[in-house]
Amino acid sequence: MTELLRIRDLHVSIGSKALIHGLNLHLDAGETLALVGESGCGKSTTALTIAGLLPRNGRASGQVVLDGEDLLQLNGKALRRKQGKNLAMIFQEPLSSLNPVMSVGDQIGELLLTHTTLNHGERQRRITELIDLVQLPDASRLIRRYPHELSGGQRQRIMIAMAIACNPRLLIADEPTTALDVTTQARILSLLDSLRDELQMGLLLITHDLGVVSERADRVAVMHGGRILEENTTTALFSRPQHDYSRGLLGASLRKDEPRHYQQQRLPEIRILQRHDGSLDYRLHTPPRMIETGGRQKLPGHREAPQSPLLRVQQLSKTFNRQSDAVPAVNQVSFDLYRGETLGLVGQSGCGKSTLSKLLLRLLEADSGNITLDGHDLRAAGSRQLRQLRSQIQMVFQDPYGSLNPRKRIGDMLDHLQKLHLPLNARQRQREALRILDAVGLPADTLQRYPHEFSGGQRQRIGIARALILKPSVIICDEAVSALDVSVQAQVLNLLVELRQEFNLSYLFISHDLSVVRYISDRIMVMNQGRILESNRHDVLWRAPQHAYTRHLIDAIPNWNHSTALAA
Repeated sequence: MTELLRIRDLHVSIGSKALIHGLNLHLDAGETLALVGESGCGKSTTALTIAGLLPRNGRASGQVVLDGEDLLQLNGKALRRKQGKNLAMIFQEPLSSLNPVMSVGDQIGELLLTHTTLNHGERQRRITELIDLVQLPDASRLIRRYPHELSGGQRQRIMIAMAIACNPRLLIADEPTTALDVTTQARILSLLDSLRDELQMGLLLITHDLGVVSERADRVAVMHGGRILEENTTTALFSRPQHDYSRGLLGASLRKDEPRHYQQQRLPEIRILQRHDGSLDYRLHTPPRMIETGGRQKLPGHREAPQSPLLRVQQLSKTFNRQSDAVPAVNQVSFDLYRGETLGLVGQSGCGKSTLSKLLLRLLEADSGNITLDGHDLRAAGSRQLRQLRSQIQMVFQDPYGSLNPRKRIGDMLDHLQKLHLPLNARQRQREALRILDAVGLPADTLQRYPHEFSGGQRQRIGIARALILKPSVIICDEAVSALDVSVQAQVLNLLVELRQEFNLSYLFISHDLSVVRYISDRIMVMNQGRILESNRHDVLWRAPQHAYTRHLIDAIPNWNHSTALAA
């Protein structure tokens, strides 16, 4: 193969903080190199350095050679000619990467105007072609929409359309399918594979999904602390990982071919300790399984009489009117959630999962149907009663950074919530905040710090603490672990299991990751086009799905194509 990209002795710092320490990598034309590692290890910083997108206080030394030209030596104008044309990047969070005041068609058109000589008619045809290429329906209507009018999966596909618009030589994909359901993920990754082959494009794939890595990558580089710990072919690394950290990542991952459930075992967690000489020691630790007692609804097959549902939803519907169209987002949905139970909800992007969660919290008003929480009619509740009931049903969001006020200390956020809902004095509120932080594994000084001072996994723990502070009965987890790398995901899933036991919580666990839902759920519902198609015990649904759509979702999960040597 022809070498496309060569990185030599790359050092990167932002401000006074050194983030990348002597990194070396190479990528051939037509090859996929996966870069894996936990949040904060330097993956995205490496990508931003290659793309020339470091912040103003960022400094890089070494070499980043693309097609024989050192990108670090280019001035602003020369680098801009490369960006978007010779190299392109797909970002993890499309909503913050797209212009909110421009239609998506205009944004793609602006890129083509900058980097191509196409006339107006040719640009319009190319925009439609790109929309079709990323498998979005009704291109002529969609190009007139704005980013906020699209689902997360649709926005990500628009970002991919923009990235491939000029047939780049190098495509950097930073968690390109994190927000996508498994079927869309499979289509997008297959699309990137075909484009890579057709254009002899190099693909640098940054992802925390090791199933995707196993199925799609030619080589893998494992990164931690700004350094490459191990680099090898995918087959060699998955079958014979050499570094303890690599073995830890593989051990903490949930696999399609290896069923796990919280009732049988907790997930292994990576523990990183500093030795006396300053080097790091990586160990895989599996927390002991807690004894499940009391509260939790007995599943079908048990003889005990079931208790009354804590949350009952009956014939719930919501339709959105968009221009001349009426879109039924939630259509006659009914289900029960029992005390101490985790009910999983899976489905493709745009199927109505997040709309349903907003209806349950009355962040949106349903058109029809009933929601009963512990015997109280949520839909009939007035503002005063609704405030009381809302303390009993809380949400953990997908993006903890976007859902935390960046201008408020964590302590102020927790204190404000308690003031609003609980009859406690200042000392009692602080004591309760410290208790909740301890429960989610965060230190007491968290109260004095701001959201930007924490890692992604720590921020998600803060989101969980914020949901717990009001002592709810039900917590809705809306893609609560989908943006986390596998090591942090394992920690958060273990934490959710422990907290459910300690506080006798019920979870509605919404996710597009069926392996995660299989691990943490007692029962699973499958949703498509606003309807619940199937509901069953986690093991029964996985082993013998009744609906063709469910089978399609399970078949789309990436297969681990390589035998894996797991650490004990």
